[in-house]
Amino acid sequence: MPTWFVGCGNMGQAMVAGWRSAGIDLSPAVAIRPSGLPVTGVRTVRSLGEAGAPPRLVVLAFKPQKLDEIAPQLKTWITGRTTIVSLLAGVEATTLRQIFPTAASIVRAMPNTPVAIRRGVIALYSEDADDKTRTELSSLFAPLGFAPWMADEAKFSAVSAIAGSGPAYVARFIAALVKAGEERGLANETASTIALETVLGTAWLAASAGEGMDEIARRVASPNGTTEAGLAVLDQKLDALVDQVIDAASERGRQLAEAARLS
Repeated sequence: MPTWFVGCGNMGQAMVAGWRSAGIDLSPAVAIRPSGLPVTGVRTVRSLGEAGAPPRLVVLAFKPQKLDEIAPQLKTWITGRTTIVSLLAGVEATTLRQIFPTAASIVRAMPNTPVAIRRGVIALYSEDADDKTRTELSSLFAPLGFAPWMADEAKFSAVSAIAGSGPAYVARFIAALVKAGEERGLANETASTIALETVLGTAWLAASAGEGMDEIARRVASPNGTTEAGLAVLDQKLDALVDQVIDAASERGRQLAEAARLS
């Protein structure tokens, strides 16, 4: 269907990369970027007026703080046949419906960056999308990874805080493993490869074996062994720390939602 990516920054480009990898035909798509910087695989223009006929699908892929600036121009292109998919963190479906009252349906989506390699998580939520629209969007996002529909906005926000932000947290953990290796005399390249392969291999093992994380840890940690000694330290702090991290991300989401409601 004719599709506009309004913005198409890092996340929008990650989605495009995933669809291109899956062999999806992107010829009906256009990226609208004031900078004019091209998006590989789709036609790129600087303004809405250059994009062509009114779209069937609009993907809002800009920073949420830009909504007040972009919405007045975009509204004139939205028809009763347009589905809006919003990637805007924290901007609730009710707020989007107020801003775009003529749209056929409003859908919130929160992908994470691994969609670029088709191993992403894409949370989906809508208050008004019909079954046909949900089926179309499920088919669209399925090639990018795991794309569940959330029953309510609270669950959508939970997935956003965990999966949407999760790659950054995992990257920090990998970096910490690399640093620990370097401090113990390993070259950066060696430490980086070891850390990456350890995290990748563990995730792949867990996914393919279908085992829980406790079982994976149990198989590594011998009684009174070296791994168990390390886990005794990690287990004291990790759960509480992760809770604090997710709470901080969730709170920022609530702040963005409040700002959008008041604008």
